[in-house]
This record gives sequence, structure tokens and C-alpha cells, in this order.
Amino acid sequence: MLSWRIGDVTVIRILELEMTGGTRFILPQATPDVVLGMPWLTPHFADATGRLRMSVHALAVQTPTRRIIVDTCIGNDKQREIPNWSGLQTSFLADLEAAGFARESIDVVLCTHLHVDHVGWNTMLVDGKWVPTFPNARYLMGRAEYDYWRDEEDGNPHPERSPFHDSVKPVWDAGLIDLVETDHAICEEVSFEPTLGHTPGHVSVRIRSRGEEALITGDFIHHPCQFNHPDWASSADFDTTASTRTRERMFETLAGTQVLVIGTHFAAPTAGHVVRDGDSYRLAVEG
Repeated sequence: MLSWRIGDVTVIRILELEMTGGTRFILPQATPDVVLGMPWLTPHFADATGRLRMSVHALAVQTPTRRIIVDTCIGNDKQREIPNWSGLQTSFLADLEAAGFARESIDVVLCTHLHVDHVGWNTMLVDGKWVPTFPNARYLMGRAEYDYWRDEEDGNPHPERSPFHDSVKPVWDAGLIDLVETDHAICEEVSFEPTLGHTPGHVSVRIRSRGEEALITGDFIHHPCQFNHPDWASSADFDTTASTRTRERMFETLAGTQVLVIGTHFAAPTAGHVVRDGDSYRLAVEG
């Protein structure tokens, strides 16, 4: 398991899935020949043929006062439109416990947004019913984000197939969700930061402790190739103009700083620092 220390805060990556190739539906601009023109992506973020490497993982965060999970991946037993994401049976919960984060010990679940691969382990299947996986946690979601997907659910002719239905609504019905603003502070070290565009209420997670700083991206960036191409909007972006503006703003702000950027879908080593690369940017990693 990858882990990082930011002052008094520890962040641990809990891997659900890794993939090489098959991600062009997210970034159709990233053709193999174009990817091979960014040699710094290899070997961590692309293979020798120009196929992108990506992962789906959660981030467990230990602060002096809180035990937090940021985004909860795809989940087991969920029926999804993407075949490789449907009916999963992974060791995610066992891996989370092995990292020292038994599900009953979690205080807070943070959802950067409510897409299928970020809310799946919000719930688990018990005796044919979806129940909250983290029964002692408060689940924090952006108010605008929740309202948008709730309204989408109301107009869905097949709500039983949606991630909102099986991974968000049961938590709401259990009274465990707190709706907050996009700049909400969770504790002294951890806060939301608005990074809109991918979804209507998308947030990233800022960590500050003892003069050190990190940013958990969420999906305002899906893959490090977008550092070279901030204008590459994902096919999953709700508002491509807004998501592009967010990337340009965030990269400009992060470049040359000591802020550790932890990518929500970045393959190992997953984290690094944004540096300038000619007229654009890249992610500098160790190893």
C-alpha cells in the first residue's frame, strides 16, 4: 500500500482496480501516438505502446482527530454498465482493515462527487439489502452535487440501476449524510476545495498540517497526461468549459510549489509535484 505523510496526517491508498488500456472512453484525445510524445508518462502512467495506466482507489486519511475515507470506489455486487465494473468481488474491505481502518472505525466519508466509481463502497449488500458500509461515519457530500443527482434520479425510468439508488439513497435513508458547501472544513487539517466542471458540485480535498500540504484531486484531472494538455476535457465532464478552466487554474496555482498532488485515478506512484514543462506542465514523481 502506498502512503504519504503530510505533517500530522497520514494518507494511505486502498486499491480496488488497476487497468492498462481500455480508458480511451474517458480521454479519447490520448491516442497512443500522442501519449508516446510525452515520454515522462512511461513507465508509471503509460506503457511502452502508449496505453494509459489508471487505477480506482480510495484514500484513507488519519488526522489527529478524524479517521476519513475519501471516495469509495466501485464496490462489490453492484450491477454496472461498464462490464469490468459490474458484479465485482474484491478484497477492498479486507485491505482497508489491513491498513488499520476497520469499517466500523471510520468517522467521516468524503465524496468528491457522486459518480459510480466514487460512491460504490458507501454501501454493501447484506441479506439482499444495501446498507451503509461505514455505520459510525458521517457521509459528507456537496449540497449542489447531491441535489443534482437526486433530481436526475427522480427522472430516471430505471432508478434501480443507478449508483444513486444503491450507493447514496440508502445512506440518506439511514440519516448518515451531511450536505455541505464546496469549501467546507472537515477538521483543522482537512477541507473541501471547489474544483467545478467534472460535475456540478465537484470538490477536491485539501490537507494542511505543520506547514506541509497535499491535494487529493478527485476527477478534475483523470490522468497525468492532462498536465501537458489542460484543454483535454474528459468525456465524462459535465461542463467541459468549466472543467478546463479549473485545470488551468489549479495547474497554474500548483506549479513549482511543494503541494503534494495525490491523483484519485493516478496509477502508482499516484502522487507527485506539478512542475512547468515548456508552455505546459507535468507531474514530477520519485522513483
